[in-house]
Amino acid sequence: MALVLGVDSSTQSCKVVVVDTATGEVVRSGRAEHPDGTSVDPDAWWRALNAAIADAGGMDDVQAWSIGGQQHGLVALDTDGRVIRDALLWNDTRSADAAADLVDEFGPEALAERTGLVPVASFTISKLRWLRDHEPDNAARVAAVALPHDWLTWRLRGFGPVGSPGAPAGPALDELVTDRSDASGTGYWNPATGAYDRELLIAALGHDALLPRVLGAAESVADARGRAVAPGAGDNAAAALGVGAGLGDVVVSIGTSGTVFAVHEERAVDPSGIVAGFASADGHFLPLVCTLNAARVLDVTARLLGVDHDELSRLALSASPGAEGLRLVPYFEGERTPNLPDATATLSGMTLASTTRENLARAAVEGMLAGLGAGLDALRELGVPLRRAVLIGGGAQSAAVREIAPLVLGIPVEIPEPGEYVALGAARQAAALVAGR
Repeated sequence: MALVLGVDSSTQSCKVVVVDTATGEVVRSGRAEHPDGTSVDPDAWWRALNAAIADAGGMDDVQAWSIGGQQHGLVALDTDGRVIRDALLWNDTRSADAAADLVDEFGPEALAERTGLVPVASFTISKLRWLRDHEPDNAARVAAVALPHDWLTWRLRGFGPVGSPGAPAGPALDELVTDRSDASGTGYWNPATGAYDRELLIAALGHDALLPRVLGAAESVADARGRAVAPGAGDNAAAALGVGAGLGDVVVSIGTSGTVFAVHEERAVDPSGIVAGFASADGHFLPLVCTLNAARVLDVTARLLGVDHDELSRLALSASPGAEGLRLVPYFEGERTPNLPDATATLSGMTLASTTRENLARAAVEGMLAGLGAGLDALRELGVPLRRAVLIGGGAQSAAVREIAPLVLGIPVEIPEPGEYVALGAARQAAALVAGR
């Protein structure tokens, strides 16, 4: 029996699974929470990773491992390998103006062609420009730029800042590695050529910096104990691996954010910026649409109505489709798609007849799904074939979401058993290394 370990270091928590490669079964698992906020000390992720590994029974018997993680977050390191400031996460919208400045300077068409992305506040390139403009002293200290999964992989392999326990005498910044899926979310990597766009990096940060080496899908590095380490992946690409998504599949993930992404043979170029032209972890492409408002739309509506999620589903399913005209546009935290970082939610169509608890619950579910359905429409407009939708994430456990989703999305929907699909996707990467030995 060969065991591998997969990690999901998400916005809210760190999950670890230990998988038997012979059966594909999860034999152990662990979890630790992350702090709230849109700006977080990466050391909190490191502590959570170690706690989650310990909760999963450790990794002494593991032959290979891999880390999937939240995309876009900016981890800025100095020449000693120390974190310069708290990481700005994907959902930190303070860099919206910086993104707009980059679009003005280079043009959306050129940026989409060069990187597959048109910058919005979420992307790493926008956060680097914000750092340059608002914290120039910190920007000047940046020697290397990493993403959350890059940095955690580096630390777990045995590297770290000068003087940290278990790390070498030097920071070994050149040991930073990433994968093509996470690199494709930075805004300064070209998915067509597989190369970093240094001009864009310098335009954002103000100077050049070391960037993680991009590993191919079948490449690996080693940790301090000689175990094989897979490239890892951004969370969405890892989830696609975890659910076994293939060409023609679109994954609809309802978590802190809502994401709609399809496995596709060709890279996407969308100057409107609605579809991000990401790369997949397996060598294909992963055009993606992201919304900031997903499962928490259900959370806030349940709190407002004073019910749990089971009762929220019952209320929603007792209302008729369309909620008698009651419509919720759930931009509670601004929105990324469409790019409206300062928007707020609106409830319309309120009449004496329509304003009921049942209709409000239904409007919340339909409003959240409508944002995701718009993502499917955007993929179709780019010629991405969509055969079926695979619904995952915490929000997919809602009975109302499961029943209403096919009506709103307009495509057959499959809902796999609940699972830690990002961590499982990372474990599949690690298992492929074991199988290839």
